[in-house]
Amino acid sequence: MVIIADLTHVKNPTTAVTAVQADLATVADVAYVTPATVTPTGDTALYTVVPKSGPLDSATETLVHALRTHAHAWDTQTGASVYITGATAVQIDVSTKLGSALLPYLAVVVGLALVLLALVFRSLLVPLKATIGFLFSIAATFGAVVCVFQWGWLSGLIGVETAAPILSFLPIFLVGILFGLAMDYEVFLVTRMREEHVHGAKSTDAVIHGFAHSARVVTAAGLIMTSVFAGFVFSDESVVKSMGFALAVGVLIDAFLVRMTLVPAIMSLLGEHAWWLPRWLDRLLPNIDVEGESLAHLLDTAPAFAPDEALDPVH
Repeated sequence: MVIIADLTHVKNPTTAVTAVQADLATVADVAYVTPATVTPTGDTALYTVVPKSGPLDSATETLVHALRTHAHAWDTQTGASVYITGATAVQIDVSTKLGSALLPYLAVVVGLALVLLALVFRSLLVPLKATIGFLFSIAATFGAVVCVFQWGWLSGLIGVETAAPILSFLPIFLVGILFGLAMDYEVFLVTRMREEHVHGAKSTDAVIHGFAHSARVVTAAGLIMTSVFAGFVFSDESVVKSMGFALAVGVLIDAFLVRMTLVPAIMSLLGEHAWWLPRWLDRLLPNIDVEGESLAHLLDTAPAFAPDEALDPVH
């Protein structure tokens, strides 16, 4: 870790540099502190701190926070503004920032999905089922990644040499891509089910016929995406390997377990209740006629005319 002391407003820079270096050596888990390097103008000093723990150990993160706590004390005692940086400290800051942004990001994604699916399917339970299924897919995928890459379970099968913490940006990256694919599969399946239901089929028959027409599309799409992502599992780069593994497992779980197993089963159990929408909400939501219901109604009510009239430009 790199420690920088700003000596611009210090009355006695030499004393401040010596005091900071002596205090750094006394901090727990510090193995070695290099002598300070002072700029020619004497307004900045730089130290290098080597911790006893490794860069992936939790003790190193604790040390970074401890040094930042000491920085406030050094500012009060010597007047020097001390900052902790370096690759390890930056990675800890990035991980903390991304970790704090994950839940708001997930809330926005899930919230928008509920609204958009409610507009398309004119239902509350269908969007709720879709988003809960997506959360299930994400949780299962995170669990698989942790087991293989962090705990080392079956890691030898895909060439993971050393177990290590998960990349800080992987969860947000994974949520974004899996959400898009999951909603694609959901729309493929349920749109055809709703189309059958809107045109008069009973709820169970609508699920059966809708699934029969759409299952092959989802199967092909799921297999293609899984194959593409699985190809990156054989990379020598651990970052690429973990991303490919996470996406391949996520697509497998969401496409074949959630969308093609749980979705039709839940739709069958819900029956007509799957398409329930409160009247007040039905009046508020714009009607997006994906299934062509209004077009069919216009054709049914259109006046009949003779075939010869159809060729007449006036008619």
